[in-house]
Amino acid sequence: MSLNSMTGFGRADGSVKGVRWYWEAKSVNGRGLDIRVRLPQGHDQLEPKVREAVARRFVRGSLTINLNAQRDVAAVDIKVNETALAQIISAVDQVRRLTGAAAPSAEGLLALRGVLDVSEADGALDDEVAASMLASLEEALQTLAEARAAEGRRLTQVLEAHIGEIERLARLVQTSPSRRPEAIRTRLQEQIARLTDAVPALDPARLHQEAILIATRSDVEEEVQRLAAHVASGRALLADRQPAGRKLDFLAQEFNREANTLTSKAIDMEISRAGLALKTVIDQLREQVQNIE
Repeated sequence: MSLNSMTGFGRADGSVKGVRWYWEAKSVNGRGLDIRVRLPQGHDQLEPKVREAVARRFVRGSLTINLNAQRDVAAVDIKVNETALAQIISAVDQVRRLTGAAAPSAEGLLALRGVLDVSEADGALDDEVAASMLASLEEALQTLAEARAAEGRRLTQVLEAHIGEIERLARLVQTSPSRRPEAIRTRLQEQIARLTDAVPALDPARLHQEAILIATRSDVEEEVQRLAAHVASGRALLADRQPAGRKLDFLAQEFNREANTLTSKAIDMEISRAGLALKTVIDQLREQVQNIE
């Protein structure tokens, strides 16, 4: 199973009872799980459920969840002001008795000011609409999860290639002819010869001791072995089913530490070049690891 990226996008649409909406779920890199929820006025009751749904699916990443909703027809609340209507009807009856005028129509009465109270709906959700919206959110989050998984599969291949290159360079150092005892001896003899030619008074015995110390300090076997162990750990993390971004970031730091030590110890151009190449690949590895959940 491949790793998951922290980058992705998901969307889902829905409608019920004259309300239409769509969710957008965006995700980018983050040190932890950071959830930002943007809801229309009157939909605040959804926020706790939105946060719970996101936390069930994701461990890391900076996620923005946006809901856009609108009603198919402008929603209004219309109520008859019964008190006002009763007073108007009483006044109409009195006028009819005095004047013999015809009775007014219902439409005419409703058209009189104060008979109808008209106000905009408060935009609050009923339970059915809220439940449908939350079900639609799950679709958007599933799409986002699939996008993160697809990007994670691509990143896994990239990281495998980087780890393979680190292994290749470590083996190149390990098998370098310049690390053979006879090669080290020859190189040190040449250096000592140059020094004694320049300063004949140097003590040959002391030079021999210093040469042994230099050879010991420049040995990189320990660093090569640790790099090999880190390569094995990296491959195990790539194969793990659990989120491994933080562990891979720590491992990249360990890789870098060994490469720095190896490079500082190098007394041969071939090993020095390999050490610099290692540092370049490790920097690339660490950059990609920042995208892993």
